Order: sequence, then C-alpha cells, then structure tokens
Amino acid sequence: MGKTAFLFPGQGSQSVGMGKQLADEHEVVRRYFEKADERLAFPLSDIIFNGPAETLKRTENTQPALLTTSIAVLSLLQEHGIEADYAAGHSLGEYSALVAAGAIAFDDAVYAVRKRGLFMEEAVPAGEGTMAAVLGMEKEELSLVTKEVTEGGHLVQLANLNCPGQIVISGMARGVEKAVKLAKEKGARRVIPLEVSGPFHSDLMKPAADQLRSVLDDITISDANLPVIANVTAKEVVKAAEIRDKLIEQLYSPVLWEDTVRRLLDLGVDTFIEIGAGNVLSGLVKKVERRAKTFVVTDKDSLNKTVHQLKEGT
Repeated sequence: MGKTAFLFPGQGSQSVGMGKQLADEHEVVRRYFEKADERLAFPLSDIIFNGPAETLKRTENTQPALLTTSIAVLSLLQEHGIEADYAAGHSLGEYSALVAAGAIAFDDAVYAVRKRGLFMEEAVPAGEGTMAAVLGMEKEELSLVTKEVTEGGHLVQLANLNCPGQIVISGMARGVEKAVKLAKEKGARRVIPLEVSGPFHSDLMKPAADQLRSVLDDITISDANLPVIANVTAKEVVKAAEIRDKLIEQLYSPVLWEDTVRRLLDLGVDTFIEIGAGNVLSGLVKKVERRAKTFVVTDKDSLNKTVHQLKEGT
C-alpha cells in the first residue's frame, strides 16, 4: 500500500475568492477565516474573498491568506477521514505543512507568516531585488552563471529548484538581469521574470531571518505528529528545535522542491494531495514522476472528487 503526502502551496498560487465557496457552505472552514481575522486584528478574509488582487498580492497579505485557505480546506478533508503519512510545503507552504503536522498552532502560524511577509518586504527596498525562472538549464550550469555574476559584484543565487529544467534565481535586480542574459547565451531555453516584490530565498533575506527568529522564539513550536520535509534539506524534520532552525534558514536558502518530491517518492509516497489554492505543486510532482497520483483540493467539486477516488481506492 503506497503512502500519502499533503502538499501546501506557496506565494504565487493565491487568487481572489479562494476558499470562499467552502467557507460559505461549511462552518468548520468559515471558522478558520474568522480566527485569522481575530488573530491579525484586521479583515484578512475580506481581502481573500473580495480582493482587490493588488492588495492580496502584497507579501504580508498573501502569506497569511494562503496559510489560512490551506488549513481551512485541510480541515474539511480531515473531516472526511483523509490523513497523510508526510507533509511538505513550498516556501511559505512549509508553515501550512507544520500546522497540518501539529507542530505549530494555526493562530501562531498565521501571525508568524504575516510578520514573515512584512520582514521580507522590508529587507530590501522595492525594486532593488527580483527573481526569474530559468527553463531548460541544469542546476550545475546555472550555478556557474550565478557564481560568475555574483563575483562580478551583483549578487544572484539559485532560489527554487522546482523540477528538472525549472530553476528560479533570486538577487539584486542588476544581478538577475546579468544572469538571465548569460544563461540565455549558454543555452537556457526560456526565462520568465517573476512578479515578486523582493529577492526571496537569497542572502539578501538574512536581515529578515534575524527578525523572524525573535517571532519564532516567542511562539510554541512542538515536535511534529508526522514528518515534514524541510525545504532547506529535503529531509524529514520532527523535532521542535530543528523545525525552528530550518524555518529561519529557509528564508535565505534555496527551496529544494525537486529533491523534496524525490525524497517523498523514496519514502514510498505514491499519492500527493495539494491543498488550498492552485495546482502548481501537482504539476511539479508530475514533472519529477509522471506515474505519481496527484489530487488538488481547492473547492467543492475537487474535494468531492478527491474524497470519492481515495475512498474507492481508484
């Protein structure tokens, strides 16, 4: 019998109205959105359900919004008796995974990621840092490109190693620009500038990591009930102290997503359930292992379909 992993999306998967249909119909879902509003002392749920998109897209709003939606939708899945053997999340999604694993209380997590978003925004003045996705280039080659540009005085690093041939780079705007040009010269198939407000998962986030440490030191982090695959190592974490350390490192370290998926496959996972918003992670899983079973749960139809297929064992 194969194992199951819950996957939780990161920034970029958000959309206005996410979770609204389920919140309108289910008290258990609605309660999470209300709890987020209470903990943050402002109507986050109104931004999630009604927008505008520009406001939702701001990092300090996106992060608690995605976490709230993910955990609210998860609660419904669990009411149907669907459980997992492992959990993982992409960047911000790691916090959702830790809530799912019982390591961090929802209220504390929503507060922590709101702060995380603010610290990330403040770490580098707007417009000075950016990110870009590089397609069709191996990590070893791209690593040499970023090293060359950084040594030339413009910091740029590998940020998200998502799946074979899809790597995101992050750094100073000029560094990313130079690396993009060089990567194309060296055979990158395509480059897509990302709509982000800063150079996430690069050394430029170290000031934010220092601030985040004080927030994480103030909240209770417990040992996890099920192993969570850490972005930083692509290995299981369960112990509270290690969870805290890895969350701080995560802010300025690359997200090893392809390695995370491979680790889950090695652990016997054949069923991946992406929970909350969008279907980005399921697509990345399929690029790593075509035969993996993937499910996406974001609304009533996808919930019913997933529950039916899992219960029927199809």
